[in-house]
Amino acid sequence: MLSNLSKDIIILAIESSCDDTAASIIKNGKILSNQVATQAIHEQYGGVVPELASRAHQQNIVPVVDIALKEAGIGLNQLSAIAFTKGPGLIGSLMVGSSFAKSLALALNIPLIGIHHMQAHVLAHFIDDPKPTFPFLCLTVSGGHTQIVKMTNYFEQEILGKTIDDAAGEAFDKAAKMLGLPYPGGPLVDQYAQLGNADAFAFPNPNIPDLDFSFSGIKTAILYFIRKQELLNPNFIEENLNDLCASIQKTFIKHLMKKLIKTSDQTDIKQVSLAGGVSANSGLRSAIESEGLKRGWQTFIPAFQYCTDNAAMIAMAAHYKFLTQSFESIETTPFAR
Repeated sequence: MLSNLSKDIIILAIESSCDDTAASIIKNGKILSNQVATQAIHEQYGGVVPELASRAHQQNIVPVVDIALKEAGIGLNQLSAIAFTKGPGLIGSLMVGSSFAKSLALALNIPLIGIHHMQAHVLAHFIDDPKPTFPFLCLTVSGGHTQIVKMTNYFEQEILGKTIDDAAGEAFDKAAKMLGLPYPGGPLVDQYAQLGNADAFAFPNPNIPDLDFSFSGIKTAILYFIRKQELLNPNFIEENLNDLCASIQKTFIKHLMKKLIKTSDQTDIKQVSLAGGVSANSGLRSAIESEGLKRGWQTFIPAFQYCTDNAAMIAMAAHYKFLTQSFESIETTPFAR
């Protein structure tokens, strides 16, 4: 065992998988700071531009880390390790975070900890109480992934179901684009949906075997429906925006919940959690809580600040890796998927 395991475990964590530059400080399993710098430049392009994202990370990473350290009242000489997102994500963005983390760890002569982005989303449940106990199910939904995983310990998971095409977050954003909403459109769909009638329009729900998901067919049905209605009424979207958002959101959530319910029934696991950027969606949060009450689930949903990409979840995962001395070589490379 390392001698500093008997001392305070203080870790600086860096997240740079996509277009948010984030840094967090964790001390003995407690988050002391959690800073995020977002990149508004991508809005004009309707999606994240990888090259612009990596450049913005280079500009943001030093000030974000500095603010996180100052907020936590921690000096570089107090750090026990440096953690970073190893992947998946945009390779250019990941390289900025990993290069910074490697350089700092090397300069301070402290361990380096690489973290899987999707595992970190799940482990965000251990930041605040109440915390799940093993085994538990986690519906992990983001812009790049949609999975149902069975967690048997902090780093041992089994993927029971996954999307065979688009991720849920991607589907939300693309549906928003069809409605003429700016990027990122998923949160706007949720916002307008709260003002609309979810039963106003019906869209097909795919019948995918086993526990897998598919969102491409729903997207196609939405696109053809909108095109047909606009031929009859050019102002159709504007006049029905709230109802369209509510109906689209209901369809996506119904598909997600159908598979989550089936998984719980098959595994007989009643501890059910939600993670990933789409877990900030108010409709999905409400749906899992409602089903939990009906089915006797114990449900867990992270606070909003730990749902979207953030460094606190990287820090939490790094804390548990530090306890088992699961460190990275300085030659480690990030991975895109």
